[in-house]
Amino acid sequence: MRSHVGKVRQVNEDCAWIGRTGNGLVAAVVADGMGGHKAGEVASGMAVESLKLSLSAWREDIAAAGSADKLRELIASANAAVYEAASGDERYSNMGTTVVVALLDDSRGLIGHIGDSRIYRLREGELAQLTDDHTLVNELAKSGQLSPEEAAHHPRRNVLTRALGTDKEVEADVRLIDWRPGDRLLLCSDGLSNLVEADTIAETMAGPEDDPEQTVDRLIALALLAGGDDNVTVALVVYDSDGDVSGGGAA
Repeated sequence: MRSHVGKVRQVNEDCAWIGRTGNGLVAAVVADGMGGHKAGEVASGMAVESLKLSLSAWREDIAAAGSADKLRELIASANAAVYEAASGDERYSNMGTTVVVALLDDSRGLIGHIGDSRIYRLREGELAQLTDDHTLVNELAKSGQLSPEEAAHHPRRNVLTRALGTDKEVEADVRLIDWRPGDRLLLCSDGLSNLVEADTIAETMAGPEDDPEQTVDRLIALALLAGGDDNVTVALVVYDSDGDVSGGGAA
């Protein structure tokens, strides 16, 4: 797991965490904050801290009935914390953050997200985007008003339709995924996905390195090489052929 301020920004408004739940699952969170002076940094930090505490106490089977709703509740609690802080201090007015969350056992994953930070899964060299950006441009692309090429370079591609903390209530998209030995799961802010093509991300993730940190470092370097005009944060979880699930920075 790595986070870099990039080449242009003065403050890193991204925040991330990889750790373990109370019942031994791997948990990962990435948040990309937004707002006025340092407000985005506050929002992403509050969201990750809230989720770190709640996920560390998680003891449910992620495939059990109600687990998806449980994750939505935890994300809603993080939303309430950020919203209340923003409402009570004019310095933080309208601050908010994206968030992506993953919980992984030995055969499944439970993922949730709000905003345009992403989760990708690499399987047998094929990269799949598992989240759907909550952006104005993505909505226009899905309705056919923009082509994929137009959407990728649209000047308003970062305008969010959903964010954590900006409204009293917000709903996260949550889904169950399958998870197999050999898979790699990537959580990232748009500082990576906006600058590095998916094919290049896939090629880098499929590299021979056994150490997830080396792959993460390469991805950060690619984003910086492409201009580094935003904060960039990358968290990688690897399910090796021996059945061990690990991530860079995992506790």
